[in-house]
Amino acid sequence: MVRDKTPTAQETFVQMAQAAGLRGRLLVTIGILLLVRLGVHIPIPGIDRIAFQAATQSGVLAGIIGFLDTFTGRGLSTLGIFALGILPYINASIILQLLTAALPSLEKLQKEEGEAGRRKIAQVTRYVAAGWAVLQGTGLSIFINQFAESPGPAFIAQTVLALTAGSMFVMWVGELITERGVGNGASLLIFVSIVSTLPQSLGKTFDLAQSGDRSIVGGVVLLLVVFLVMIVGIIFVQEGTRRIPIISARRQVGRRTYQEKSSYLPLRLNQGGVMPIIFASAVLTLPAYLTQLFANNEIAIKIASSLRPGSWVYVLVYLVLILFFSYFYASLVVNPVDMSQNLKKMGASIPGIRPGKTTSEYIERVLNRLTFLGAIFLGLVAIVPAAVEGATRVTTFQGLGATSLLILVGVAIETAKQVQTYVISQRYEGMVKQ
Repeated sequence: MVRDKTPTAQETFVQMAQAAGLRGRLLVTIGILLLVRLGVHIPIPGIDRIAFQAATQSGVLAGIIGFLDTFTGRGLSTLGIFALGILPYINASIILQLLTAALPSLEKLQKEEGEAGRRKIAQVTRYVAAGWAVLQGTGLSIFINQFAESPGPAFIAQTVLALTAGSMFVMWVGELITERGVGNGASLLIFVSIVSTLPQSLGKTFDLAQSGDRSIVGGVVLLLVVFLVMIVGIIFVQEGTRRIPIISARRQVGRRTYQEKSSYLPLRLNQGGVMPIIFASAVLTLPAYLTQLFANNEIAIKIASSLRPGSWVYVLVYLVLILFFSYFYASLVVNPVDMSQNLKKMGASIPGIRPGKTTSEYIERVLNRLTFLGAIFLGLVAIVPAAVEGATRVTTFQGLGATSLLILVGVAIETAKQVQTYVISQRYEGMVKQ
């Protein structure tokens, strides 16, 4: 007899090893992720990589490439065919979600057309992603044209084609993971890209700690402690919910009267999960690509310099984007009016709150407060690691702090929950067979 809803770690690992369905999904996920990592290291032909690395070792370009490498798994620094990675698809998703909130026709397609409507939006997202891949690939190709062995329009065209094809392949396998694997494909691809940069960062940090400078050693220890504390904080915030109590009205069936039942309406502290920080980071990559098209323009150089990771302009824009996408994504995930109508249809209500418009206004107030607190926390996650790196002069984890920590922890939690869901489904299938 099964009483515990949450499976134990032992049961989870047993099901992962024995259940054919879950084992197959895990193998598909691992195989695709390994394939994508292999593609990152397949080089684009015809490039003088020694000259490219020499030109991008310092200055603004080093900061931009180092930041983008976090999301492409060092695809840009190695100039592999998967150099763009999943970024065009993420940018396209941002555009479509903004348009969905702005255009009634797309909003109707998403909410009222059901699965068919969502498939249409997904198809449009793919076309937009292809357009972004061409745009970003063109910018990158024009930039690396100066390092080509045979520079010219032919090289640019071939490179754009290779980068676009690689990005579309990554998008396709990401959707394949979502459908036939475990977890969200796009999130897992970014997760693996971040994890792939950790060994190099840890190696540099270890070498720095062996220098013998006590201030550097203390800085490394302080930075690691800050990371651990923030990981614990991220877990609490990701799992934090506000439970709004609701009661169901008494019902009379024949001569029997059923007492009112009490329950609760859970509202997450961070409704968007990892998406606000992924979207904000993806938006901040756009200026880096666009400035490549105008590499010799003074204004473009100033923009790239101002928006380099770690600058105060970058931090300010990052905070504003996180706040915006937190509220924006919360409005997509939770609709107070729909919640109020559903409660009214079920004969349920919030104690002390009148059904209808008053209930929707109450839910909206609570949601706005929760979203603001969640956005403030995300802002702290964005600022604190960068501030500690600047104070301790330990920059080996540069680009990892704000964005990567939340993505790593958030994706790990979401994937673990999905695995637990499969384990629970396998458990009940076993009970039915018995």
